[in-house]
Amino acid sequence: MNTAKIYDLKTTYIFMIKLLLTILTIMFSSCQKTSNIITSDIDNFWNAYDKIRATKDSTLQYKYLDSLYFKKGTEGLKTIRLVRNYTATDYINAINKYPLFWSSIRKNTLKANQFSKDLDKGIEKLRDIYPELKPAKIYFTVGAFRTPGTTLDSLVLIGSEFAMADKTTITSEFPKEIQKGRRTYFDSNPINDIVLLNVHEYVHTQQKAMVHNILSLAMYEGVAEFVSTKVMNVPSAAPAIEYGRKNKEKVIKRFEEEMFYPVNKDKWLWGEPHLNEFKVRDLGYYIGFQMCENFYNSSKNKKTAIKTLIELDYNNETEIENFVNSTGVFTRTLEELYNSFESKRPVVTSLKQFQNKDINVSPNITEITVEFSEPLNGYNTGVDFGELGKEAFPGGTLKGRKWGSQNKSWTIPVKLEPGKHYQILISNNFRTEKGVPLKPFLIDFKTNKTL
Repeated sequence: MNTAKIYDLKTTYIFMIKLLLTILTIMFSSCQKTSNIITSDIDNFWNAYDKIRATKDSTLQYKYLDSLYFKKGTEGLKTIRLVRNYTATDYINAINKYPLFWSSIRKNTLKANQFSKDLDKGIEKLRDIYPELKPAKIYFTVGAFRTPGTTLDSLVLIGSEFAMADKTTITSEFPKEIQKGRRTYFDSNPINDIVLLNVHEYVHTQQKAMVHNILSLAMYEGVAEFVSTKVMNVPSAAPAIEYGRKNKEKVIKRFEEEMFYPVNKDKWLWGEPHLNEFKVRDLGYYIGFQMCENFYNSSKNKKTAIKTLIELDYNNETEIENFVNSTGVFTRTLEELYNSFESKRPVVTSLKQFQNKDINVSPNITEITVEFSEPLNGYNTGVDFGELGKEAFPGGTLKGRKWGSQNKSWTIPVKLEPGKHYQILISNNFRTEKGVPLKPFLIDFKTNKTL
């Protein structure tokens, strides 16, 4: 046979073998798809738990927690500890204080692997209604009672000690003020809604960065809750949604009054039920959910509506304001509600020792008294640097700061120097008994050059 022909046949044979190997490799790789659902932290936690409970030596307890749980932890465990500020002490205290709780929840948490197929199906359903879906990983971790689920970037972080509870989970060891809320939550059998929770959290990984005011946070959570119910074609499992529907007028009225407060988050989002007058946690979810539902129902193209909801830009004030007003949830426009809020805020009326912006203040003054338009709560205070920074903040001691009669004034000790420009920002952390924040006030003055 011709040598050239033999060479051609050999070359063709090698090429076919390589092609076949490549095809087999691709097929094998597709079958061995890396799971996006990671549960190893749960097993590691229980290994650490058993060692910790077997000794009363606190040094050993911390050692076991660190070596068997923290150091073996996934990226998800590291992240949920960061996001929820979990310390080693938080875990050790939780383990030692609530043995009956942990015993009752253990079996449920070990079922995490059983939900993998259902979770994958839920994510694919989300992709069906939102084709732009970006990949994310789901981590089942064990925390210390601060969240059933949260996210950071493309990571879904499940707090299994909450999310996998049910009506058999024991709550009798918890403090009385939170016991009722925990009991209500556990009696709703959250483990049965674990797929819905994960889809909710998965939606968060697709959203743009939140803005930390109550309205934006309520919308952010409401979008995730609403979209997850559409994906799974089930009602929301959050008690706040049902309560909000049944008590719409009074819940919305109170939210309208308080949504501009700078320090009221725990009352509306992620706090314990006893922190608000309704005794129902997460009512901010209802506000956002109702907005999404109204918007969705009025939209002709439902898939476009879902895309709009997920891709809301919380840093775009005009976009958010237009969206909120279009939903008709509130009784007035956002601008009207804000103006009403501003008109009710207490203000600084005067300074006792001199007029603000005075350029000839005596450096011998040892205190400055701020007078308010109405009594404040006598507890919350807050001062900060002005635009001139730390160098323009007067010296003094914290000890002498005091409230005046009926909490209508507040005095701060100062140590001044001649010929200097000073600024003190009286912040909106001051507030009335009802929580209405003070309008910030900048104390700005100059001392004269002689003592």
